[in-house]
Amino acid sequence: MSTVQEAQFTKNSKSPRERWIRLGIVGVLIVLAVAAVACSMMQMGDVPADLDYSTTRSSEQNMYRVTIKPDANPIPINQIHTWILHVETPDGKPVENAQITVNGDMPQHGHGLPTKPQVTEYLGNGDYRVEGMKFQMGGWWVMDFTVNHNGASDKVSFNLNLK
Repeated sequence: MSTVQEAQFTKNSKSPRERWIRLGIVGVLIVLAVAAVACSMMQMGDVPADLDYSTTRSSEQNMYRVTIKPDANPIPINQIHTWILHVETPDGKPVENAQITVNGDMPQHGHGLPTKPQVTEYLGNGDYRVEGMKFQMGGWWVMDFTVNHNGASDKVSFNLNLK
């Protein structure tokens, strides 16, 4: 072997001790990654036991009473579908021509819907067509509707447990 080759070989060679240290560091990183995934998986399974799955709810400030009516039962996964949203005052009068925004997410997963559903039509008598609903997986979802009517705004949330 030439002197240049020997110098390169010596420079690129690691001592057994250095190799064991690097192997140990890699091992610790793998263990930490597995532990993080395991903790995340355990957290995803902890759906609160006291969730209210009712399809009629009062809004946060009790300004509206809202009912969701998905067009399919059970609610489909990976399929775009439509809902009817009924909005009324606490005393049962239909809320006419409100502006409503729609949002949904999976609290345990940190992601929302794969679509941007929206109210596309007021049907009369407090009923609104919501199109573009799509859930990409089963589990606990929270759907939020913000109702704006005559300068008043309030939000209502619905829990879903999709199978």
